[in-house]
Amino acid sequence: MKPIGRIAEVWRYPVKSFAGESLTSCQVESYGLYGDRFYTFSDESKQGWNSFVTARDIPQMLTYEARLLEDELIVRSPEGATFSWGDKLLEEMARHARRPITMRERRAPHPEYPELMSVDEGSILILLAPMLDKLEQAWGKKLDSRRFRANLIIETEDLAATDEAWIGRSLRMGNAVVKVDSRCDRCSIVTMDPDTTERDASLLKQINEGLDLCFGVYASVKETGIITVGDSVYEV
Repeated sequence: MKPIGRIAEVWRYPVKSFAGESLTSCQVESYGLYGDRFYTFSDESKQGWNSFVTARDIPQMLTYEARLLEDELIVRSPEGATFSWGDKLLEEMARHARRPITMRERRAPHPEYPELMSVDEGSILILLAPMLDKLEQAWGKKLDSRRFRANLIIETEDLAATDEAWIGRSLRMGNAVVKVDSRCDRCSIVTMDPDTTERDASLLKQINEGLDLCFGVYASVKETGIITVGDSVYEV
C-alpha cells in the first residue's frame, strides 16, 4: 500500500486557548489526542460552547505555555512563572479577564461529557502542508502554522491537495485510524500572532475570500492507537 503522506508535526493543547506542546508521539483516544483540551476556563454567566473562555476573550491566553509532564499539567507564563492547575493559576488569569471566570476540567472519560471531542466540532484537527504553503503564498506574508492550533500537520507529495479532497477519507497513521469528516470554520483567533498577540485581520480576510472562511479539516477517531512524527499516512 502506497502512503499518501506523512505526519510532519504533532501538537497538543492541554489548556484550551493556551499555547500547546510539540510532541514526537501521542496516544490517540476516542475523543482525540490524549490530554488535548483537558482543561478550560469558563464564564458561568453563559451557556454551552459560549461559556468557554478563549483567546477571543483574553488574547494573553495564547502566551501561556501548557504541557503535560507525567500526566501533571505545567503552565509557564510569559514572565517565566510556573503554575499547576489550581487557584494560583485562576488568580493569574483573572487579572486579564473582564468578568469572573472559573476553571473546568474535561478530562475524559467524564460523566458530563460522554461524547467528548477535543477540538470544538471534532476530535482531531489536521492541516495539510500544501494548503499552508498555498495560503502563505496568497497572503504574501510568513505564515506561522501555530495560528491554526492544529493537532497534526501532514505532508503530502500531492502539492495540489485540498481540504475538500480529503473529506470522507479514512486514514491509518501509526496504529490509529481516523476519518476526515468536515472542514474547519475559522474565527478571529487566527488573526493573532501566537507570540505577541498582535492582530492582522488581513489573514482572516484572505481565508474568507479564498477558502470560504475554512482552513484545515476535522477528523473523528475510528481506531485508537499511538501516532509518531514521521509515520506514513495511508488511505484505508
